[in-house]
Amino acid sequence: MKLVSIVIRTLNEARYLPELLEAIKNQVRESFDIEVVVVDSGSSDMTIRIAEEFGCRITTISKKLFTFGRSLNVGSEFANGDILVYVSGHCIPTNEEWLKNLINPLILGKAGYTYGRQIGRETTKFSEKKIFEKYYPEKSKIPQNGFFCNNANSAIDRKIWSEFKFNEEITGLEDMELAKRYFQKKGKIAYISNACVFHIHNESWRQTLRRYEREAIALKEIIPEINIRFTDMLRYIFISIMDDFKDSMKHKSLNKNLFEIFKFRIAQYIGSYKGNHKNSRLSERQKENYFYPSKKIED
Repeated sequence: MKLVSIVIRTLNEARYLPELLEAIKNQVRESFDIEVVVVDSGSSDMTIRIAEEFGCRITTISKKLFTFGRSLNVGSEFANGDILVYVSGHCIPTNEEWLKNLINPLILGKAGYTYGRQIGRETTKFSEKKIFEKYYPEKSKIPQNGFFCNNANSAIDRKIWSEFKFNEEITGLEDMELAKRYFQKKGKIAYISNACVFHIHNESWRQTLRRYEREAIALKEIIPEINIRFTDMLRYIFISIMDDFKDSMKHKSLNKNLFEIFKFRIAQYIGSYKGNHKNSRLSERQKENYFYPSKKIED
């Protein structure tokens, strides 16, 4: 019987971690067992205690050493599973067959790396729901053509992880960076629409901007030919806001979402523009800002 290791990166995830771990506990198990591994990077809330209460295996990584890729490598090395599943500490499976559906293509040999659908909850910003709809459609692709992938909700064969491992220097999108190398070696990546999670971001506008900025820095490394001009940024902001306005009017929620749409799209594309034009080598101070954003962010 195969062992599936569910690896969760945490930093102060006490708000949603109990719901996530309860959902994992309730997953349908057919031809596999489950262990849950938590990789914590310095939580000061109840995260560790919650993980202990649910019987998780816990390992840690210091803030000084933390990157998204390194933390997943640490968790994967610590895990015992034949299949490695990655899920964000603020993602919640929407049903009890999430895990079975996510790993099934790996078990059947139809793919070596899979990722599942993401949708918002009631508190999710309107524009982010539109982004989820764009990148995570209702129809599966097994396998897909391309290397898009997202580790907020994904699974990989341990042998493939061992061969490729995550880039430990990149500022984000470590999933796409590994997926690109794997895809270039004729590897099969699959999108599984019925392996769905709620992905919950409770970010300030500054944190949203920083997230898109560091992801743009990473994307520039993965696809160097991408260049966002200032005029592109303005055009993307205008088009996305207008599209969101139209959709919000259809849902009769424009008054409620008006200023939120403005703020989100401006933060998204200013962050993307800044990141696209930034040097990919980060100082220690910059790294703290990108990975551990606080209320006061230094440039």
